[in-house]
Amino acid sequence: MKETTRRDFLKQAAVGATLAALSEKVLAQTSPASATGLPTRVLGRTGQRVSILALGGWHIGSIKDDAESIRLMHAALDEGITFFDNAWDYHDGRSEELMGRALAEDGRRQKVFLMTKNCERDYEGSQRCLDDSLRRLRTDHLDLWQFHEMVYDNDPDWVFEKGGLRAALEARKAGKVRFIGFTGHKHPNIHLKMLEKPFDWDTAQMPINVMDAHYRSFQNQVVPVALGKDVGVIGMKGYGGSSPEGIMSRSGLSAAEAYRYSLSQPVSAQVVGLITLDQVKQAAALARSFTPMSAAEQAALRDKVRDVAGDGRYELFKSTVVFDGPYHRKQHGFVVV
Repeated sequence: MKETTRRDFLKQAAVGATLAALSEKVLAQTSPASATGLPTRVLGRTGQRVSILALGGWHIGSIKDDAESIRLMHAALDEGITFFDNAWDYHDGRSEELMGRALAEDGRRQKVFLMTKNCERDYEGSQRCLDDSLRRLRTDHLDLWQFHEMVYDNDPDWVFEKGGLRAALEARKAGKVRFIGFTGHKHPNIHLKMLEKPFDWDTAQMPINVMDAHYRSFQNQVVPVALGKDVGVIGMKGYGGSSPEGIMSRSGLSAAEAYRYSLSQPVSAQVVGLITLDQVKQAAALARSFTPMSAAEQAALRDKVRDVAGDGRYELFKSTVVFDGPYHRKQHGFVVV
C-alpha cells in the first residue's frame, strides 16, 4: 500500500512538473500591451497571436438593440480585443448576423481573428453549418472553426464516423477555414477522448476557472495533455457561465480575481461575455494591467473556494443537460422545454 502511495505521489509530482514547464512556456509568450491594444499570446501550433481576451459571441446576440450590440463590438475592437468568438446556434444565428454586420464596416474583418463553431457531426450538416456561418458573418473564410459542445460521450465518435471532420478538412483545403478545433464544458474525459483521436487539433476550448480545480478539473486533467500536443487552450466560463454578473460572484469571488486567476493559467485566450460598454472598458483595463498570480496566490484562491467548489454547485454545466445548447440536446434525443 505504501509503495502504491509513493508511486502515485511521484506520478503526480512528474505531471505537476511537466505542467509547470508547459505553462511557463505559454505565459512567457505573452506580449506586453501597447497603448491601444491588449497583451497577446500564441495560439498553440497555429503560431497566430491572439488577444488574451476573446469577445464572447453568445452575449452579443442577447443584447436586444442591434445598434448597441454593433457599437459594443466596435468598442471591443478599439480597446484591443481582436479575438471574436461565435457559434452557429447562438440565438438561432442572430449572434453571427450581428457580428457580420459589425465586421463588415470599414474593413474591421481584417483586424479580427474570427472563430465560430460547427454544431453538426455529419458531413452534409457540417457543410451547411459552414455555408450559413460564412454568409451570416459576411466573410469568405474563418480563422478558426471548432466543433461545438463535445458534451456527450459519443460526440467524439460521431465527428469522425459521420463525416464532420472530413467536411472540416475539405473546408481547410478550400481556404474556407484556416484552423480546426473543438469545444465542450461537460467532462474532462470527453476532451481527452477528442485529443486521443487521430487528428492534430489546433485548439481546444474548455472551462478554466478557480472552481474547476476542485471538480471534474479540465485544468488538471486536460490542459497538460493539450499543451503536450501543442494544442492551443481557449478558456471559458471564467466567472461561471452565461450570466452577465457571473454566478461565481455568489461565492464572494470578485470578477477581477476570477479572471486574473484564469489568465494566470496556460490559456492562449479567455472568452469573456460582455453586454455593456462599461464592461468592455473594465475587461480591457483588467487585461492591460494583468500580471500573473504567483503559485502561492493561486493556491490561496483555490483554498478560499474549496468548500463550495468540490460539489460542483457553481459549475452545473458539468453535471446537467440544462446548460447544453437546445440544438445539441435535440441532436441526442433529449427533450427541450
